Amino acid sequence: MANETARNMLYQKFVANNAIDPKLYEKYTVKRGLRNADGTGVMAGLTNICNVHGYVINEGEKSPIDGKLIFRGYNIQDLVENAVKENRFAYEEIVYLLLMGSLPTHEELAAFSELMDENRALPQNFFEDMILKAPSRNIMNKMGRALLSLYSYDENPENRSPEYEMATAISIISKLPNIMVSAYQVKKRVYDGESMIMHPLIKGHSTAEMILSALRTDRKFTDEEAKLLDIMLMLHAEHGGGNNSTFTCRVLTSSGTDPYSAYSAAIGSLKGPKHGGANIKVCEMFECIKENVKNWEDEGEVADFLRKILDKQAFDRSGLIYGMGHAVYTLSDPRAVILKANARKLAEGTEYEREFNLLESIERLTPELFAEKKGDIKAMCANVDMYSGLVYRMLGIPGDLFTPLFAVSRMAGWCAHRFEELVTGKRIIRPAYKSVMKEKVYIPIDER
Repeated sequence: MANETARNMLYQKFVANNAIDPKLYEKYTVKRGLRNADGTGVMAGLTNICNVHGYVINEGEKSPIDGKLIFRGYNIQDLVENAVKENRFAYEEIVYLLLMGSLPTHEELAAFSELMDENRALPQNFFEDMILKAPSRNIMNKMGRALLSLYSYDENPENRSPEYEMATAISIISKLPNIMVSAYQVKKRVYDGESMIMHPLIKGHSTAEMILSALRTDRKFTDEEAKLLDIMLMLHAEHGGGNNSTFTCRVLTSSGTDPYSAYSAAIGSLKGPKHGGANIKVCEMFECIKENVKNWEDEGEVADFLRKILDKQAFDRSGLIYGMGHAVYTLSDPRAVILKANARKLAEGTEYEREFNLLESIERLTPELFAEKKGDIKAMCANVDMYSGLVYRMLGIPGDLFTPLFAVSRMAGWCAHRFEELVTGKRIIRPAYKSVMKEKVYIPIDER
């Protein structure tokens, strides 16, 4: 009873001591979440790496437009379309583009892909000591810990020279898929009671091929499946300096810390359900909708259940419809547009076609229902998470790996932003927080 009383007291203090009157944020013009009142981000830096374009400011007002995602000056739509047209894997090309700043020639890409291939293997005894002996139910946490552990295997981890930073980045980008699959296999054995199957790496595999080969018991996959996973990796590789995980990487980098610490922190950020972990929330919400809507083709019934979610009466009672809306994109998320088209092709004529149609209904109905509830019309589009889970499931990828795959891909963008912060940042990132606590007179312990 005494312990329970103490716990209740601590809980009450936790809430009471950490609550700040929302009116004070308005009084002191505090931009919560580093966001302006109209939802745009506070300008915190400049970058040559990526442009995430989803609206224009016209005479002081935010006007929605179709979204664009630009990597080093190249539209992601063009990068994906040309990879498909040329029938080749292109994630490695995206990594080269982000790190080096230009598109590679045939010779440069071949040499770079070979370099990534050579760096995939984990250090001697790393799997046994850092993954097998310390399993985790959550693969993101395991990846973050494993990445920090690589510091101990680096002969000169505090070397900040451009050559060493580049070599470290390529090593980490190459090893992370191996770490992810290894952590998942151990998790299956320890927590799921399933067999752990560890395949040796196959030389010459692209990143997408390596992942599918390592995941599947029989190692078999089609070229179409691998090319689709390659597109997924391309789409998730980078998304500007202001997203939470990339900004986290830049904040840690600005302090002068080592690359392993900066990249591990970015993984921790991406895990959050308001960021990369949202793809899991979409899948959980979708399962809830499938279970509670009897006729998926009846848009009225679908709309009624979505209203319950918006009214905080169903699913996680957050009032959010996950997979809809974005901090920057308004009319469309270019990643979602590409994913949706590929999901439709893959789902046609399969058992997944009804699920795709249901997702499409959710995408179509949500803006109308949101306007109905809020009383205003706000441009709202499906984001990349809306269709990514369905695509992963159609590829036979387990839910445990949805967000880790995001991290595997995004490591390329984090590395590029760390480089830029090292070269041009020069100052530790330190925004201001205004204290609203009044000074108190100290009370001796016997008088409290």
